Amino acid sequence: MIYLIQERGTKKQIEEMLETLGSYIKLAVDIERGLLAGGGEYHADCEAVLLENGSKQVDIWGADWYPLTQEVGYESLINIRPRQNNRSMEIQDPVIRERVAQIVQQLLGGL
Repeated sequence: MIYLIQERGTKKQIEEMLETLGSYIKLAVDIERGLLAGGGEYHADCEAVLLENGSKQVDIWGADWYPLTQEVGYESLINIRPRQNNRSMEIQDPVIRERVAQIVQQLLGGL
């Protein structure tokens, strides 16, 4: 199940997003709008939900959320963007990484 999370997520949403992969949740985070889509099998599925909701592709970054440790992972195929100077699956820019972490913590942290 993929959820569009614009306000603080619920424990039930976290549990349902975990159903696909068990220990972590794939996310796509819109760093301009401050929201995310999470769940499902692929980051690209989450990205599609954000695009359908009006996000711009240049603002969307892929990440993973590990609820047990409250950690964010920054690797995703959707992050390979030579035109945005990100030539790796991992988010290279520390400013973008920090913004992704802030949004994830704000919307999902502590649940």
